[in-house]
Amino acid sequence: MAFRRISHFSRALTRSTWRSLESAPPPSALLALSPLQTQKIPTPLNPNFGVDRGRLRSWSSQALVDVPSAAAVVDVPLAQTGEGIAECELLQWFVQEGDHVEEFQQLCEVQSDKATIEITSRYKGKILQILYVPGDVVKVGETLLKIIVDETHPFTSESDRHRASQKPELSESDCESIQIKEVVSRGVLSTPAIKNLAKQYGLNINEIRGTGKDGRVLKEDVLSYAASKGIFTESPAFLSASVDDQQLLMNKEAMNTADVKLYEDRTIPLRGFQRSMVKLMTMAAKVPHFHYLEEINCDALVKLKTAFQNENTDPDVKHTFLPFLIKSLSLALKKYPLLNSTFNEETTEVILKGCHNIGVAMATSYGLVVPNIKKVQSLSILEITKEMSRLHKLASNNKLSTEDITGGTITLSNIGTIGGKFGSPVINLPEAAIIAIGRMQKLPRFRDDGSIYPAAITNVTVGADHRIIDGATVAKFCNEWKLLIEKPELLLLHMS
Repeated sequence: MAFRRISHFSRALTRSTWRSLESAPPPSALLALSPLQTQKIPTPLNPNFGVDRGRLRSWSSQALVDVPSAAAVVDVPLAQTGEGIAECELLQWFVQEGDHVEEFQQLCEVQSDKATIEITSRYKGKILQILYVPGDVVKVGETLLKIIVDETHPFTSESDRHRASQKPELSESDCESIQIKEVVSRGVLSTPAIKNLAKQYGLNINEIRGTGKDGRVLKEDVLSYAASKGIFTESPAFLSASVDDQQLLMNKEAMNTADVKLYEDRTIPLRGFQRSMVKLMTMAAKVPHFHYLEEINCDALVKLKTAFQNENTDPDVKHTFLPFLIKSLSLALKKYPLLNSTFNEETTEVILKGCHNIGVAMATSYGLVVPNIKKVQSLSILEITKEMSRLHKLASNNKLSTEDITGGTITLSNIGTIGGKFGSPVINLPEAAIIAIGRMQKLPRFRDDGSIYPAAITNVTVGADHRIIDGATVAKFCNEWKLLIEKPELLLLHMS
C-alpha cells in the first residue's frame, strides 16, 4: 500500500535525520534563523499528529535548530491582565516566526472575560517559536512564544535571566514534523461519486493519475485506468461522452451534501464577553429580584433634543435621548443612593457607592458588553454624549479596556433601540439595580380637560436586588427620575 511505503520511508528518514542532527556542527556554526514554515497535518505517517479544533498549527522547521550559541532564548508568558483573570483567548498575532521585533512592539491581541488587551514585547530580538494559534485559550503564566533576544538587550530581572538560560530542545517528534513537508501523503482530489466508482472496479484511487484541475481525478481517468487493467473495455468515445454524466453526478452529490449540512447540529464555544455573561447571569439568578414598571411622557425631552440638534455645529456630536436619561438618573440617585450600592454577603453590609458610574449595555458582534461612564454626577450632558460615542466606537471594534468595563454602579439597558416595549432585566452583579428602557412610541393620552392628544411614551422597568431594596424605595426613586425626564428644565436647578 502507498501509505505503508511512505510510512517506512518516513521512519527511515526521521532516524537518519535524528542521527545527522546529533552529529551536526555546533549551533554557532549554523545559518541564521530561517522563517521556513511547515504544517502538522494528521496523516498515517504519525499517529500523534493533531490539529487543535481543526486549525493547522505552524511550526518553524529550521528555527528550532538555527539558534546561535551566544543568543539568549526567552519565554514570553501571558501575564496577568486583570484581577481575577485566569485565562484569555488569543485573537490574533501581529508577528510571525522569524520576524524581528523591537521593544514595546505589538505581539498579539488577547481577550479576557472583561476586556481586549494587546500584548507587547519587553525584548528586542527575533521570534523563534509561536506556541498558540488564534482561537486558543491560554492560561495566565503559560508561554505564548519564544524570542531570541539580541546580545545587547539588558535583562531587567532574575526571572528574565532564568527564562533566557533555557535553550529549546529538539524532540524526535519535532524532527518528524520537519520532514513532513517532504513525505506528506498527497490527498486525492475527487468527488465521492468518483471514489465510489473506483471502489466498484476494485481500484485504489491513490494510484490513478488525475487529469482535472489541480490533479483532480475525473470519471474518464477511472475508466481509462480500469481499461488499462483489463477491467473495463468501453471505447474512448464513451469516455468522452461521460463528461456530462460526471457533471450530473457532481451536481447531485453537491445537493445531497448541502441537504445534510442544512440539518446538522453545530457546537459554538462561548468566549470573551459571552463567557463572562454566562458566569454573571448564573450568579445573578440566585439573587431575588424585584421589578417595577413605569410609563414616562417624553414630549418635553423630544423638543429639547431637537433644539440641541438644531444648534449643534460639531459633526462628531450626535444628540440622542440617552445622555439626558443618564444625567437625570444621576440626579435621582443622589436622593436615593441605595440604588447605587453593592451588597457584601460575607459581612452583611451595604456599600453606598460615591461615584455614579452608569453602565450602558451595548450589543456588539462580539457579544453583550457593558462599559460605564465614570462620575456622571460631575459631567455635563455634552460630556456624557461624547463619552458614550467614544465607548460605542471602542465596543464596536472590540477595543474596550478593563477600565472601561469595570467599576460600574448601576446599568441602563436601552432595549428600545431594537424594538422592545418592556423587559425584565437581570441585575449586573455586584450592582444592586438595573433599568430597561423600552421603545418610544406615539400613543393617545388624555389632557386634564379630557381632550385626547398624541404623546411620546416610553416604558421603563427597574430591576433591583430585593435583599436590600424594597418596593417603596424603587417606586419613590422612579417617581423622582420620571419628574426630571418629563420636566427637563428642572435639571438646571440641580446642576452644579
